Amino acid sequence: MRKVKTFQARKKETRDKIELGGLVVKAGLRTEMRSLLLGALIDLRKRLEVDDGERQRLTAIGEEAFGKDDA
Repeated sequence: MRKVKTFQARKKETRDKIELGGLVVKAGLRTEMRSLLLGALIDLRKRLEVDDGERQRLTAIGEEAFGKDDA
């Protein structure tokens, strides 16, 4: 049973990573250096911890970008 859970957990983790990579591509950042992307994400995490308005602003931008896919 443990092998099944491990396999399922790895499968879910792989799926999550693929989806997150797709977000980088969708944002037009495919050609940016990985260190820049990681730095930006770390900075974002820190800003979100202290500024809920920033979370709301960025969520609205993301929702708009996803909505353009439906058009």
